Amino acid sequence: MMMTTLAYIVVGFGLLRLVIATLNLLLQEKLPRLKSGESLPSLSVLIPARNEAHNIEALLSDLTHVESESLLEIIVCDDASEDSTVELVDTWMQRDSRIRLIYSSGPPSGWLGKNHACHLLSREARGEYLLFLDADVRLRPAFIERALSYATTYRLSLLSLFPRQRMQTWAERVSVPNMHLILLSLLLPLVRRAGFSSLSAANGQCMLFDGAIYRLLQPHERFRHSRAEDIAIARELKGQGYSISCMSSTKLIECRMYHSLSAAIEGFAKNIILMLGGSYILALLYWNLTSMGWLVVWLGRADLLLLYLLTEVAIRVFVSFCSNQSIVYNIVLAPAQQLLLGLFIIKSWVNSQRRQGLTWKGRSI
Repeated sequence: MMMTTLAYIVVGFGLLRLVIATLNLLLQEKLPRLKSGESLPSLSVLIPARNEAHNIEALLSDLTHVESESLLEIIVCDDASEDSTVELVDTWMQRDSRIRLIYSSGPPSGWLGKNHACHLLSREARGEYLLFLDADVRLRPAFIERALSYATTYRLSLLSLFPRQRMQTWAERVSVPNMHLILLSLLLPLVRRAGFSSLSAANGQCMLFDGAIYRLLQPHERFRHSRAEDIAIARELKGQGYSISCMSSTKLIECRMYHSLSAAIEGFAKNIILMLGGSYILALLYWNLTSMGWLVVWLGRADLLLLYLLTEVAIRVFVSFCSNQSIVYNIVLAPAQQLLLGLFIIKSWVNSQRRQGLTWKGRSI
């Protein structure tokens, strides 16, 4: 009797995720094309950079091709880099007068480096809107105006986007898709439409703020020591009644998050628990339901096994469509992806028990 009940729960959870993934596919929002004569506010692009010599030039090149009058300035904060980041930015400053460079000698006590760099950048920015970008992001020239248009049309305090992920190795293909699978089968359609702060998502790779709201709340200062400051900021803004939105995988912006499996594990371990409700119990429950659900259904209601398997395949197909990823890879590699998801959760728990904590770019965080 218990196995039968558990089988119904597993199948029901799968069908719920399928409904959400279907809604994401059908209601997927896109950044609008600019209307004729549309007036846009000024924008400061703000880039925290630590040891980003291998990325920063590509992003600055993309930004210098943006001819919009709204793009007021591009400010890079060098966070005590130990490579040639500063020299490369200096070179680009000679090519485009909109580019400026500021310096951080490192985070003060109680701060994480990126959060401190973002805070310093916000103090230098003059734009009406503030766009924080990670240095490994790539974008097309139309992105700036279309993102501004969307944010102003819906009067958003925060618009965050998950760039289309470039995955060039098997390590990336078995790790990165987990992020989209979670977001697009559990959350994203409700971020703008629902008022609950728990239904919040954001991605620190790309966060566009209404400058007035940002300067009022000082969110990077408020969450100065948060490893997942993007999600914390989104929840805080929504909890205070501000309107936020989160979009997935527009082709106007892309990113290669991790170049190795070890980097992916360390990176996702920082925020996987927050992505799954902020609880290790919920995270492990989700992992078990999605990884071992087939066994529960087989033991409890074998006649529903085909329905369950088709549901899981359909979820991966719809999520792959929404995130511009390979359907074939995300189906064939599903067992490996689930294994990695479990490893992210376990690694996160192990890190939480270690006194020395995580290390990222040569610093403890």
